[in-house]
Order: sequence, then structure tokens, then C-alpha cells
Amino acid sequence: MNLGLENKKKAIWAGSLGGVALLFFIWQLSGFFTSSTPPPPAAPVIKTLSTTNTHEPAAMPSPGGRNAEPIANTAAQLDPTLRMEGMNDAESLVYGGSGRNIFSTQSAPPPIPKAIAPARPKGPPPPPPVYVPPPPPPIQLQFFGTEAQKDGSKRAFLVNGDDVFLAAPGDIVERRYKILNILPNGVVIHDLPNNDTQTVNLSQ
Repeated sequence: MNLGLENKKKAIWAGSLGGVALLFFIWQLSGFFTSSTPPPPAAPVIKTLSTTNTHEPAAMPSPGGRNAEPIANTAAQLDPTLRMEGMNDAESLVYGGSGRNIFSTQSAPPPIPKAIAPARPKGPPPPPPVYVPPPPPPIQLQFFGTEAQKDGSKRAFLVNGDDVFLAAPGDIVERRYKILNILPNGVVIHDLPNNDTQTVNLSQ
């Protein structure tokens, strides 16, 4: 009698565990079908320019949010009618050509005109130009008189700007003018850098 009661209790426990397992399985299965999956991300919007008219820019809103009103369209003024006059004029043109067949190797090109040589002057050629150096610059000294010494020698008063010099024959003024001779009405001066000798007359 006790063995049958224990078997009955085991059967009840087994049926209870089986029902609980079945309920848990049904709950998991319902959650799998009813679970909300996140929506796929929206595809990016790609704007393409219309190829029907590449010369007209896309309409942009005005600062107030309103588009400007179009007043004319040049496409409406185009006339698609075929003009036969121009085609007839083109067909009536006749090309004469120069008589040479460019597709034939036997057709000679037109003769090239000969260049006319310029006339040469008669007689011997002119001599080459002779280089003439420029004249040396004038001596920048002025002569205003002389001073007589006791031994009979003289010294000249020479002025260059604000500088006054008293020079005898053989003296060098401003490191470039050498006094060669003192005359009654002039002084003979040699320009050392230019190797030139000039006579400076007495200034009035």
C-alpha cells in the first residue's frame, strides 16, 4: 500500500514539473515572436541634378521663403521648324578646287613661287663705322690770378666750389689735377685719371 502511494506522489511531482517547464517554454517562445526589433536605419537621401537643362540653375528660395516669379523662358522662343532655304543654299555651292587630287600620289602639288632676291648695291661695301671715344670731361677748376714770390716764381689761385687752392707748378690739386705751367692769362693743368691736358683761362 505504501509503495503505490509513493508512486502516485512521484507521478504528481513529475506532472507538475512538466507543466512548469511547458509554461516556461511557451513564455520564451511568445517573447521571441513578439519582441520588437529596432527599425533599420533610413537610407541617406541623395539629391541629383536634373540633366534635362544644364544651363538653368536650381531654384533657390528667397530670403523671405518665397521663390521669385519667372517672367520668361528662352526655350519657348526656339523654333524647331526645319529651314530648307539654308540647306538648299549649301547644296548649290560648287567647290572648284585647284585641280590636285589629294588622294593620289601622282598628282603634283602646285608650283611654289620663287622668292625675289633683293637688289644688291653696286660698288664696294661701305667701311665699318669707326668708334670715336667721347671727349674727356672739362677740368673743374677756375683760375682767378697769381701770386708772385721773391724768387720770381708764381703760384696760382684756383677755386673749385667753396675750396680755394694756392698751387705752384708741380703741385697736385684734389689728388687728380697736376699744375704744369702758370701763364699770365691761364694755367696749364693735366688731368691724371683721364690723361688729358687742358688750359684753364683766367676768370673775369
